[in-house]
Amino acid sequence: MSEDKSVTDVCIAGTGSYVPEKILTNEELAQMVDTSDEWIFTRTGIRERRIAADGEFTSHMATHAARRALEQAGMEASELELIIVATITPDTFTPATACYVQQALGSYKAVAFDISAACSGFLYAMKLAKRLISDGAFQNALIIGAEKLSAVTNWQDRSTCVLFGDGAGAAVLRPSKPSEGAILATEMGTDGSLTHLLNIPGGAIACPTTAANVDQNLHTLTMLGKEVFKHAVNRMKDAAEKVITRAGLQPEDIACVIPHQANLRIIDAIADRLAVPNDRVFVNLDRYGNTSAAAVAIALDEAHRTGAFKRGDAIVMVVFGAGLTWAAAAVRW
Repeated sequence: MSEDKSVTDVCIAGTGSYVPEKILTNEELAQMVDTSDEWIFTRTGIRERRIAADGEFTSHMATHAARRALEQAGMEASELELIIVATITPDTFTPATACYVQQALGSYKAVAFDISAACSGFLYAMKLAKRLISDGAFQNALIIGAEKLSAVTNWQDRSTCVLFGDGAGAAVLRPSKPSEGAILATEMGTDGSLTHLLNIPGGAIACPTTAANVDQNLHTLTMLGKEVFKHAVNRMKDAAEKVITRAGLQPEDIACVIPHQANLRIIDAIADRLAVPNDRVFVNLDRYGNTSAAAVAIALDEAHRTGAFKRGDAIVMVVFGAGLTWAAAAVRW
């Protein structure tokens, strides 16, 4: 999907993130399934991940991240006009998790809804919110990627349980002021012919959980890893190149690439194909694992707060997820 010309420039006014307190290390996983720290790290780049408490839901994590983004943006929750939560682990099928976040924040004049695009969800939300603001439909938006993947992980499957974690990231978008940066270009795409490569086969309408199948783990994530890897690298490369070109950038202009945090080999492959040095690629995968829609949002906030880029720098975010879905964004900070 290509970019249309915007009416008004839109900037990222603030970012925020939240991860649960509980840390699950590779060594602890090795006591649960047949694996080891070396096996996990050499194949994924992950050392540990965060696990939400039993009573800690996606909306709770989303709300924590949202408050931090609002604080940094200097905005009151009551001013919000649009809330979009990207998640595949909603609190409930209905109402949307965004409605619970709205309630927790007290943002009662905001329109609130969820989108489901797996790991690509946060950048899907960014493209949508950017368009709605630039067209004048809303004056601001809060976009959130939030997941409690531990609730849909098969903890007996060593090929998947080592990959995932919980957390949330958020960003506040609004029209750019003079001398501020802007979201320069966005891209997103989907290939529904590849739904079988990464999915949760049960627990919803097509295959509801019943007494007969409750012990089959059909409500947990399944993945054909080698096939996903191949498609992820190609689609992420293409999406990133498109936004770089449309933004009028060259690889040397990019201060920071923030890729989806799923696998270090994928990240290294993307950096190589984009001709961006590894020291300009932000990675926090080792500490959080793959948090799906939250991953690039958490990484954006951490990169911002730790000085990986500064005002005026160009950054590129690129993601890939189940669907199969992919997305990218080029931003002048």
